[in-house]
Amino acid sequence: MNTIADHTDPNVIAFALEQSYNAILLTDANSGEAGHRIVFANQAFLRMTGYNEEELLGQNPRLLQGPATNPDVIDRLRHCLHNGTHFQGSTINYRKDGRPYTVEWNVSPVHNKAGEITHFISLQRDISSLIAAQNTTQLFAHVINATDDGVLITDSHGTIEFVNKAFETITGYGLTEVLGRNPSMFSSGEQNFEFYKDMWDTLKKGRSYKGTFVNRSKNNELIYCNETITPLTDEANNVSHYVSIFRDLTTRVLEEQTFREMVRFDGLTGALTRAAGELALEKAYMQHRGSKLPMSIAMADIDHFKQVNDNWGHATGDTVLKAVANTMIATLRANDTVIRWGGEEFLLIFGGCDLDQGLPLAERCQLAVQNQHNENVGSVTVSIGLGELQPEEALADLIERVDRALYSAKTSGRNQTQVSIIQKGALNP
Repeated sequence: MNTIADHTDPNVIAFALEQSYNAILLTDANSGEAGHRIVFANQAFLRMTGYNEEELLGQNPRLLQGPATNPDVIDRLRHCLHNGTHFQGSTINYRKDGRPYTVEWNVSPVHNKAGEITHFISLQRDISSLIAAQNTTQLFAHVINATDDGVLITDSHGTIEFVNKAFETITGYGLTEVLGRNPSMFSSGEQNFEFYKDMWDTLKKGRSYKGTFVNRSKNNELIYCNETITPLTDEANNVSHYVSIFRDLTTRVLEEQTFREMVRFDGLTGALTRAAGELALEKAYMQHRGSKLPMSIAMADIDHFKQVNDNWGHATGDTVLKAVANTMIATLRANDTVIRWGGEEFLLIFGGCDLDQGLPLAERCQLAVQNQHNENVGSVTVSIGLGELQPEEALADLIERVDRALYSAKTSGRNQTQVSIIQKGALNP
């Protein structure tokens, strides 16, 4: 059977082998200690190993082996040589200067026209850089998966290509559940269009975007994340990927929210604290100034509360305080405000109400409290002072007027509401 070699100048074949990009080694097929001697090594092989031709010819390729050479791979190579079959494998060899390199090689038997194996030809390449890159990639993957911060990578169109283990822990979504999808699947709806517009405006300028995102987990719970999104560019400076690294702040945010609620609301009564109430008063005052809508406030004080504490103890007193506050909160409108102003005294804000509208609200609170029954005290009552903010009147002056109206209700028999009315420049409760 004719082959290509029969029609090709042997010199051309020799030149091709010598100039091949891949390293080529040719050994004889003799067996035993004196066998498999190197009869040819091309320039690529010489460059790869650091040996010159005179140092290699007549030697066995085992001179390239060393401590890290895999003995199992060498045993498999010997088995293939013994049986005259093809071999493919990789291991660590050593250059002339002792430096290791990872080689990948194929060995094929060379037959003469009689079918006898006369030589073995080996095509080899140094894959050290490839192995190093793979090891580096594996190391990076290990590092990324070891961090507690979530990592998400998308292509330039926002299609998810990678998430790490921390991402799965934080969001509850597994890798296969998010690959090929868009991060918008995590949107909670808590942040508006302007938030995302600002994000994209920043990213399109090639800058990293940092912000606190409120996302939604797989189990439909809100996740608060401190997140940095960075655009990655290719050699042509076109965005190829977006990398998002985020830290779960949910526990801290919820703790802060709980703390703020504790600071804002009185722990016993559920009414606003004095500090939070003063802010609510200021807000209502500014809304009144801006909208010109009326604003009324009332001051309610529990009648004979000192006797409750003295006769039945502070535990009963606390029960009464809580019941009165809860009754007023339940009786008033959703946009009204109940503040524990101090001790057994409560300040009520009736936004958008003049005296004609505020008086029924105050009297409703008074009647609702009176209808409550405490197992120790029996019926509990409150006295209330009511007033409407006047044009150009300071908030402090209104509070002082209403406090005087409350005093009038107390001295006039209690369990009643007294209104502070301005008549002809005089304040009359």
